[in-house]
Amino acid sequence: MNKIVRHAWTAGHSAELYGVNEWGADFFSVSDQGDVTVQANIGANTTSSSLLEIVEEVRQRGIDSPVLVRFDNILAEQISRLNNAFARAIEENDYRGKYRGVFPIKVNQQCHVIEEITRVGAQFGHGLEAGSKPELIIALAHLNTRDAHIVCNGYKDEEFIDLGLHACKMGYRVIFVIETPSELPIILERSRELDIKPIIGVRVKLASMVGGHWNATSGDRSIFGLSIAQLISVVDKLRAESMLDCLQLLHYHLGSQIPNIRDIRSGVVEACQVYVDLVREGATMGLLDLGGGLAVDYDGSKTNFIHSRNYNLNEYCTDIVDVIMSTLDPQKIPHPTIITESGRATVAYSSVLIFNVLDVATFEPSHVPEKIEDDEHSLIHNLKDLVNAANVRNLQECYNDALFYRDEIRELFKRGQVNLRSRSLAENLFLKIMQQISQIAEDSPQKFEEVTQLREQLSDIYYCNFSVFQSLPDVWAINQIFPIMPIHRLNEKPQRQAIIADITCDCDGKIDRFTDIRNTRKMLPLHQLKDNEEYYIGAFLVGAYQETLGDLHNLFGDTNVVSVNLTEGGFEFVHEIEGDSISNVLSYVEYDPQTLQNRFRKIAEQAVREKRISAADRLKVMNAFSASLRGYTYYER
Repeated sequence: MNKIVRHAWTAGHSAELYGVNEWGADFFSVSDQGDVTVQANIGANTTSSSLLEIVEEVRQRGIDSPVLVRFDNILAEQISRLNNAFARAIEENDYRGKYRGVFPIKVNQQCHVIEEITRVGAQFGHGLEAGSKPELIIALAHLNTRDAHIVCNGYKDEEFIDLGLHACKMGYRVIFVIETPSELPIILERSRELDIKPIIGVRVKLASMVGGHWNATSGDRSIFGLSIAQLISVVDKLRAESMLDCLQLLHYHLGSQIPNIRDIRSGVVEACQVYVDLVREGATMGLLDLGGGLAVDYDGSKTNFIHSRNYNLNEYCTDIVDVIMSTLDPQKIPHPTIITESGRATVAYSSVLIFNVLDVATFEPSHVPEKIEDDEHSLIHNLKDLVNAANVRNLQECYNDALFYRDEIRELFKRGQVNLRSRSLAENLFLKIMQQISQIAEDSPQKFEEVTQLREQLSDIYYCNFSVFQSLPDVWAINQIFPIMPIHRLNEKPQRQAIIADITCDCDGKIDRFTDIRNTRKMLPLHQLKDNEEYYIGAFLVGAYQETLGDLHNLFGDTNVVSVNLTEGGFEFVHEIEGDSISNVLSYVEYDPQTLQNRFRKIAEQAVREKRISAADRLKVMNAFSASLRGYTYYER
């Protein structure tokens, strides 16, 4: 008789289970020791470090979880990858224009991120996209190369336009992209007043539609951009003002996460036809801005699923170059400088949110006695009879009977005919039966319809030290999926199935949809907690939008942030930002911390006068109050 050989669980099994090699983009992997590692290229060599080691050193520095870890190397490498991929496509296809990327500041406005992007991007002429006056100020203060572009989208008032025009005079390549017809008269009036010629772009609404999240910027009903009829009116107005030579850029944006390469090609084809006719109209042109769209493969499936993409970076760049050339060459129109506003793909990989688990709720029987007392209700005896009665032939029958008996007992409890202790016994018996049914269904050759639902009902809840609303708002708002997994103990087989709950005490403060190569899954495999040992989970690819969109639900503020640079010898901390204190977040919602302290001091003094506490107690209370104001908003061990 052949024996079944059960191989020991390895870190490789965990890498496959969580799909890290698929979504990690060569930045993340699992070591033989069972830790998630982060790696980057330094010259001709690749260096890597354990996330757990980074977290442990963060703790030694007095920085508590949750903590957002940014990796400067990844940010730099993503900028290099994008520019080098376009450079290869341009060279291989004999394209006679340039590539000049711009980073949309709105995707991540944090100062250290912008500083790193502009530092690395300087060698490529990589610019910035500004959609507001504050973002324009950021762009002007950080771009030191005149070879880079500042693309100005969004609504622009006189102050915005004046600042951009003055920058043009200084030598900046500031481009005013007209989003609505009402902007053009302001641009023309301010340029005449200041006697500075503007560089004008037009954002057009394309008929092309795309799939995926964030696709509302495609099609005729896009909120932003000019219709074709409005575009012609702008051209006529510029011609009448003898300023058609100022029109140099055509811009469109179909979405920031386009999973299907066919949609990307379709958009470029339509945009190129618009570009051709603008040249024929007499516009100077020379710049074609494709907006965002380069997707992030959040689930690693490499498909046109909304959280993935069915193309790689080289294919993306080559297809864009090919479509532009095949459209413009027959018309003998010079190749324009290609601009893309790839924000999501630039910064997503560079940030990891790491948090610890505080507690676990399990749906297991706490105690099932061997014998049920004779005076217990008959329905409880019926439940006890079902324990150990399930087999592959009667799973459905046992399942239905257990549900019926449990629900009847709950109704009896509401009417006062069953007491609390008896109901507790019934609930434990029911959970015992459900566990047995679930285990038998795993190996049953017959299909049990409710098995998936049963697994979900029996899954654990891991309570974690973070706020979904503050750190992962897209999970709550639009069902965005991020790769989430433990960062250590990966050479152990995870035996628990769980959902994740945050500490906001809100029913929406949870994560119950997780990445999977075949589909999304509703439970995440996790390890049993060990006494006196922290268990860390990482949410990956969170560098785009999440920091900026976060809110103050339950007054949980910004998390601690550390920026790390991987080195040949390991890693170094280059930047640290303390998360919001309680005093900080109270001031955000219009409380004055000093006033709060003074009010509480009066209340404490009143308690002394009423002899509820002593003067010494008052000192302890006030010290505790002051310490709390200075403390972290999250759970502290």
